[in-house]
Amino acid sequence: MTDSYDLDSGPDPAAYAAARPEPDRTTGSAASVHAVGIGPGNPEYLVPRAERAIREADVVVGFETVVEFVRDRTDAECLTCGYRDETEALTTFADRVARGERGTAVLMGDPNHSGYQFVGKVERAVDDAAGESIDVHVIPGISSLQIAASRSRTPMEDATFVTLHKSGDLDDGINRLRRDVGERHLLVLPRPFDWMPGDIAADLLKHGGAPGADALVCERLTHDDEQITRTTLRDLAGHEGGDEPADSPFSDLSVLIVRR
Repeated sequence: MTDSYDLDSGPDPAAYAAARPEPDRTTGSAASVHAVGIGPGNPEYLVPRAERAIREADVVVGFETVVEFVRDRTDAECLTCGYRDETEALTTFADRVARGERGTAVLMGDPNHSGYQFVGKVERAVDDAAGESIDVHVIPGISSLQIAASRSRTPMEDATFVTLHKSGDLDDGINRLRRDVGERHLLVLPRPFDWMPGDIAADLLKHGGAPGADALVCERLTHDDEQITRTTLRDLAGHEGGDEPADSPFSDLSVLIVRR
């Protein structure tokens, strides 16, 4: 990728992914790249269109913890990465797509929920490698957010959804939570590990949240070890503080619901 970015000062790769709508599939070029949501990790929630894109790919790229869920569903070469070697993996992936191979990038849940930064990095990498704009088609998945809304009987049309599970500035999302607490249900994807459920609860209490408001923390939804903690905003705020895994009783695979 030719231009670097700093998520604290910009440009945010999510803006690259969201710069324009996808091209009309009846007139645009045939897509050689898909960005696929694999759901919450339980294979029963992997939608057929996503599975097909994974199965038919020549090369698959994604974070190691994501790729492991689908590795046995494809004969493609799987390129795995973490944050430190992300650029290297995406460059290799993009070079192969530029040579005409079919590429699929995999993300947890639904790419439209917290995934746009990775989608933007994928899109920018393949555009740079090809020297032109390459169609990247997003295949939505089942998000843990949708499962959490179902478990908590929280209609999404009556809720404010905010994802804090991203790099960079979070002020816009945090301000929306502060604005709507008590007025609408809140569905929140926390950020490991500096904005976990306890930190969010404590902040909401400082900005008008009712101490007795119902709060649910849903962890590892759809998995055998799924756990839902039902508490109040006041009690949840007791877990405020820290930025390491050991500082919170909740996992990085959590959804917070605060009912109005």
